Amino acid sequence: MKLAIVTAYPPSKVTLNEYAYHLVKHFRQNEMIAEIVLLTDKTEGAKDIVFTEDGCKITVKECWAFNSYANIINVTKAINNTQPDAVLFNLQFMKFGDKKIAAALGLMLPLVCKLKNIPNVVLLHNILEEVDLVTAGFTSSKLMQKAYGFIGTTLTKLILQSDTVAVTMQKYVTILEEKYKVKNVKLIPHGTFEITDEQPTYTVPEGPLQVMTFGKFGTYKKVEAMIEAVEMVRYSTGLDLEVVIAGTDNPNVPGYLVKVQDSYKHVPQVRFTGYVEEHEVSTLFKESAVVVFPYTSTTGSSGVLHQAGSYGKAVVMPDLGDLALLVKDEGYQGEFFEPTSVKSLAQAIEAIVTNETYRTALGKANYKAATAYPMSKITDMYLNTFSSMIGTKKSSYKVESVTA
Repeated sequence: MKLAIVTAYPPSKVTLNEYAYHLVKHFRQNEMIAEIVLLTDKTEGAKDIVFTEDGCKITVKECWAFNSYANIINVTKAINNTQPDAVLFNLQFMKFGDKKIAAALGLMLPLVCKLKNIPNVVLLHNILEEVDLVTAGFTSSKLMQKAYGFIGTTLTKLILQSDTVAVTMQKYVTILEEKYKVKNVKLIPHGTFEITDEQPTYTVPEGPLQVMTFGKFGTYKKVEAMIEAVEMVRYSTGLDLEVVIAGTDNPNVPGYLVKVQDSYKHVPQVRFTGYVEEHEVSTLFKESAVVVFPYTSTTGSSGVLHQAGSYGKAVVMPDLGDLALLVKDEGYQGEFFEPTSVKSLAQAIEAIVTNETYRTALGKANYKAATAYPMSKITDMYLNTFSSMIGTKKSSYKVESVTA
């Protein structure tokens, strides 16, 4: 199979680029794949396609740009030129831009593939029906919320023109099937990026216990409460704790972390790592005692939670939305806190950092949950879906030919 993947890809900073990297890493090792064609956004640096493992050929076509109205034309041309057997879209609603027309035009691409009779699957990481527009930082205006709702419904209808729409949570399958009366939605879990051959040791380095958070911050992911909560834990326990804030600003809130750093410069042992390169992720997690999710809302299955599990880490999570469902569905465990309460967050962190036995038990449970869905298993699920679709299309073509 010659598989095209429409996605952002490292060193791109557009959302879901890291997920694409791990998809490609595992697709290329599958014997069903003869070639991967990456239809990516344009970046200054070269795409990160150097892997230590053997695998299939990878061709890169930089054919789209964030907020470009020409994306639908340019990606279609790239598909015509490369002639893939199937196309996978790695999407969320603002993948192609945060301007409404640019975003909508990009999301018409699955329909283009369908009209061209090219088997295609959309991996949709979130659905707008499950996004709190206020806490996620979109809008607090009731009028604008209605407008976003209408736009979201329209864009979802576009995406559902794909042959198959894969979502990462069963709840999303139910919502889409009931609201849009469709039967082409399928559950394919998020999956765990890296699972090493050796099990985690569940130990942490000597020195301060690192309380870490990882992501893009400023909208519904904010770190002020986490810093204040760790201060409370230091005061109540006397423990030597370091706050590690790993990642960058959300593109919609530029300058957020710089402001936080300035506002809390009086607080000791608060480290801002900036952008974390792929080869640095392992060290970041291994050195952490606990991984915190300082979220006020959720917008889909959490890649960071799966990463934390793969390194056997205890986690502190808000008791809300998709994270709580994910714990129930996939078997993750952690300490929960009320999203608006610094005191509740402090109590959750303290429960873990003061009890090594409990911290280890949580880490082991999360490792077990993470290893149930390795990316190799996830890519097999996509390939089985494509194989079934290609077989169906060929059979349909033969029937039409005989009838003609």
